[in-house]
Amino acid sequence: MFGEKHDLLHEFPEHRERIRDLKMNDARFARLFNHYHDVEHEVHRIENGSETASDEYLEQRKKLRLSLKDQLFQMIQAPA
Repeated sequence: MFGEKHDLLHEFPEHRERIRDLKMNDARFARLFNHYHDVEHEVHRIENGSETASDEYLEQRKKLRLSLKDQLFQMIQAPA
């Protein structure tokens, strides 16, 4: 959906506790988590017209967001 939020807690509500634990105890996860959310917020602002960007730039940011989400999800699913 256009302009839909993709923050991790909405994407993976069943992993809320694991995400919280990783954010507090895994520096790499916390760094990727923050980067993901920065990119997510930027994409959301562009899609809602708060910021302007070329279609190519927006697509690059969406691809980066997906790559970060994949990395984060792999970390979430890894054994504790």
